[in-house]
Amino acid sequence: MDEVATGFGRTGRMFAFQHEEVRPDLVALGKGLTGGYLPLAATLATEEVHAAFVGTYSDRKAFYHGHSYSGNALGCAVALANLDLLDGMMDGLPGKADWLARRLDPLRSIPHVGEVRQCGFLVGFDLVRDATTMEPYPWQTRAAWSIHLEAKKRGLLARPYASTGLLVPPLASTHDELAEMVRIYEEALWAAQPGLKRLARESWPPLVEVPA
Repeated sequence: MDEVATGFGRTGRMFAFQHEEVRPDLVALGKGLTGGYLPLAATLATEEVHAAFVGTYSDRKAFYHGHSYSGNALGCAVALANLDLLDGMMDGLPGKADWLARRLDPLRSIPHVGEVRQCGFLVGFDLVRDATTMEPYPWQTRAAWSIHLEAKKRGLLARPYASTGLLVPPLASTHDELAEMVRIYEEALWAAQPGLKRLARESWPPLVEVPA
C-alpha cells in the first residue's frame, strides 16, 4: 500500500488502508511522517516478508539496499515529535472532516463543478464542460490552473491537477481556518467562471495514442 500522501491522518484515520479493512504486506510511508517539516520515508513489512530476507551473508538472500541518509537523526527526531502531536489529534479528525464536508456542499452547485470528492482532509473538485453530461475538460486545457491562480490571489495555495482542483488542509486547521479556506476556494471557482465558459466552448481534438 502506498500511504505516502494518505497516511498519518490525512483521510481521517491513521492510514487509508484502514478504511478498506485490509492488512497489507508492505506499506510505503513519507510526507506525513514528519508533518512535512523534514524529508523522511519508511517502508513497513510484515514479519513474513521480513523473515524472507533474514540470513547469514553466505545465504545471499539479505536485502542489500540502503540510502545515504537512512536513519537521519534529526529527521527521526522530528518524526517522533510529529507523531506525539498527531496522537493527540486523531480522535478529533473524523468530526472535523464531517464538518468540512458540510461546508463544501454549496460548492457542488457552482457551474462547471461536476463532482466534489472528499475523504477526510483530501478534497478534489472535478471541473466539467457540461454538468448535465459530466463531460470533463480535456487535460490539455489545464482547467484547474485558473482556480489555482484565483485562489492564490486571495492567499490560498490549492494545487491544480489537469481538470481537478485539490484542497488539502493541514490536519491542525481550526474550524475558522477551514471555513476561510472553503470561502476563498468558492470565490476562486466563481471568479474563474468566464475562463471556464470559454474553455467549454472551444473545440479540442481527441486524444491520440502515441506509438511506443
